[in-house]
Amino acid sequence: MDVSSAAASIGIFLITYGLIFSERVHRTIAAMAGAIAMIAVGIGLGFYDWKAAVAAIDFNTIGLLLGMMIIVSVLQKTGFFQYAAIVVAQWTKGNPWRLLLSLAGFTALVSTILDNVTTIVMVAPVTVSIAEVVGISPMPLLIAEAVCSNVGGVATLVGDPPNILIGSAAGFSFNDFLSHLGPVVLVTLLLSFGLLRLLFRRELSAPPERVESLMAIDARRALVDPKTMRRMLTVLGIIVVLYLVHDLLHLPPGLVALIGASLGLLWVRPKVDEVLSQIHWDVLLFFISLFIVVGGLESAGVLSWVSTHLGFLAHSGMLPAALAILWVSALMSAVVDNIPFTIAMLPVIKGLGSQGIATGPLWWALALGVGFGGNATPIGATANVVAVSVSERTDEPITVRHWLRSGTWLALLGCGVASLAICLGVKFGWFC
Repeated sequence: MDVSSAAASIGIFLITYGLIFSERVHRTIAAMAGAIAMIAVGIGLGFYDWKAAVAAIDFNTIGLLLGMMIIVSVLQKTGFFQYAAIVVAQWTKGNPWRLLLSLAGFTALVSTILDNVTTIVMVAPVTVSIAEVVGISPMPLLIAEAVCSNVGGVATLVGDPPNILIGSAAGFSFNDFLSHLGPVVLVTLLLSFGLLRLLFRRELSAPPERVESLMAIDARRALVDPKTMRRMLTVLGIIVVLYLVHDLLHLPPGLVALIGASLGLLWVRPKVDEVLSQIHWDVLLFFISLFIVVGGLESAGVLSWVSTHLGFLAHSGMLPAALAILWVSALMSAVVDNIPFTIAMLPVIKGLGSQGIATGPLWWALALGVGFGGNATPIGATANVVAVSVSERTDEPITVRHWLRSGTWLALLGCGVASLAICLGVKFGWFC
């Protein structure tokens, strides 16, 4: 490893991530500037070039994100999310506890297939309206939805951006995530519901005041385009089936998402400019730029050096290594964005694999840690930030104190369940 190349790449990496975490500059701008700097310096010092930078980009991840964004952008305009939330709320007849259970459960379920941030963006405003109609505080409902969306997203390959990254790097399929992490998520959700009831027992004990107003809402009025909704739900069903069998068909998950997006666009034929305006291009550029930045570290030999020196931990015992990654990932995800942390960890774990270390438990530990750890603080996950933002338009906004007295305990619960799962998985070969 050339010292000057390593020092330059580490410096660019630290400055880039420092700008991202400081939030002084928009994270996409910081990542893009870091990527350009890494390429320019790499060419100058001879350790990185344009071809290597393009090769560092994981186009399977980018394709998966782009395809799902297109599908969601078409589906959300139909009013489906609002309709479903109203129907679920009416089923509860205004009972606060059943309202929390059903809305949070609905959010968790949808977050296993669609991006959890988009799900919160759609469901949270409807939740506030329902709470106002019934006459209860929306605060516990919003916190429960954000937490459960983060937990639910851990269960599948497409439920959370870090899972997409991990699945692509490790070669895990949709079924791999569902079979390994699905049971862990299910247990965590069930225990989380019990803890939520305990934590919000005072708020949930208040009787609803205007149940009649809730039941009088015509949910069908929320559907602005039922025809398009039916078509896009059909497309979504086809995608789910393809995800379940994509390994047998040798189709990368990114290609499956793009197949679904293309099918939906051909069938619905929406206005292209409207669809494109709803795609989070800043997120895609952010991912591409981070791949390039981390690729520079890899080309300079820094990540190989880190993997070599971390290998002793895994060689000393797989269980301690997996638990260390889980809890470090959870701690980092509680205070910083879990996406850049995950991208930085991918080549490190892959490097351990090149040393002959069985990295299966490490990948699953990383997925569980970054997924559950984000619940600890209001800035630990984007879904949390959205929920807090929506609550600020109500009479009882979510404060840091509100979040810490509930989300922190839920994050610890999730990480505790995950630790037990890792212990059992390593012992019985389930996570290998």
